[in-house]
Amino acid sequence: MHLQNLHLVNFKNYEDTEFELTSGINCFVGENGAGKTNILDAVHYLSICKSYMNVIDKQNIRFDQPFFVIQGDWFKEEQTVNIHCAVKVGAKKVFRRNKKEYEKLADHIGQFPAVMISPYDRDLISEGSELRRKWMDGIIAQFDREYLYHIQKYAKVVQQRNALLKNMAEHRIFDRESIEVWNDQMIDLAKDIHQKRKAFLEEFIPVFQKHYDSIGTPEEEVHLTYKSQLNEFPMEKLLELYEKKDAFSRYSNAGTHRDDLIFEIKGHPVKKFGSQGQQKSFIIALRLAQYEWLKNHLGVLPVLLLDDIFDKLDHSRVKRLMHLVADQFFGQVLVTDTDEERVRKISEESNLSFTLFSVKENSVVKEEDGKETK
Repeated sequence: MHLQNLHLVNFKNYEDTEFELTSGINCFVGENGAGKTNILDAVHYLSICKSYMNVIDKQNIRFDQPFFVIQGDWFKEEQTVNIHCAVKVGAKKVFRRNKKEYEKLADHIGQFPAVMISPYDRDLISEGSELRRKWMDGIIAQFDREYLYHIQKYAKVVQQRNALLKNMAEHRIFDRESIEVWNDQMIDLAKDIHQKRKAFLEEFIPVFQKHYDSIGTPEEEVHLTYKSQLNEFPMEKLLELYEKKDAFSRYSNAGTHRDDLIFEIKGHPVKKFGSQGQQKSFIIALRLAQYEWLKNHLGVLPVLLLDDIFDKLDHSRVKRLMHLVADQFFGQVLVTDTDEERVRKISEESNLSFTLFSVKENSVVKEEDGKETK
């Protein structure tokens, strides 16, 4: 599977740009601010239905314009599939497959997988548990459509339950019968979510550790642990234990919405005790494990998007990563960098061939034919 071409209209800094891609390694070189990352983000849109960088769709529209369009042809299972994404101010986002609009965006998720490795990934370590849950859920949901439905429904149930807790507190009452309506739904949904997260991580963690070993150093012992209240008690018991606290705080304090992933190196939090290089290796290992998990479960090679990582990793770690690419572990790869000479050197050292694109002044120039698209 690979993306054959990309057409951007009013997307971020691009007015109207169209170019073809190769099924191998595509490298986009240009100065900071030229729009290299925006190309990868557009591919992410066509894969996941949303931006990797900014989830507020209208903020990705080119300045002072009313809409943006991203369009591309995916080649999968010997067929070409056209995907069209359009966002217009004041209107809902539209996704079309071969000119037919999806009834639900969820129907597109997992069809054309892509994995991004970006400097912004450090937020998985530095930010709160919600981001780590969303990352985990986003992987599972690409394979399990029922899981996607359950996490969406669970979020609505928690929201309604919290609204009821707040209303009861304001009126100084506790209506157990009303709260149990939401409790019953939470119990069933939380049980399913917890079981699927646990099963996913039991399979995912060894793959993550394998990839960290491949790009880190032997003495860097790392661990990834699933933290959940449901590891200790069933949801029914948790709701009982937290009933008084919920009433006082006007918030649901127990459930899978409190789950987290604990990242450690040598028994200590990566956030506090990991060096910059170790943190970067940790994140890349997470993404490589994500790639391998999706590849195995979806039966296709996801597109790998590497954003400015050559400048963020030391040479030895870059070399190990590129050896994976050279071993044909990946399918189509899109890479961005600011230094053309560095890209060429890495390519030569890893014995890799690639197609070079020059990104400058909101245009993309493919080196082979020198044809410029604006």
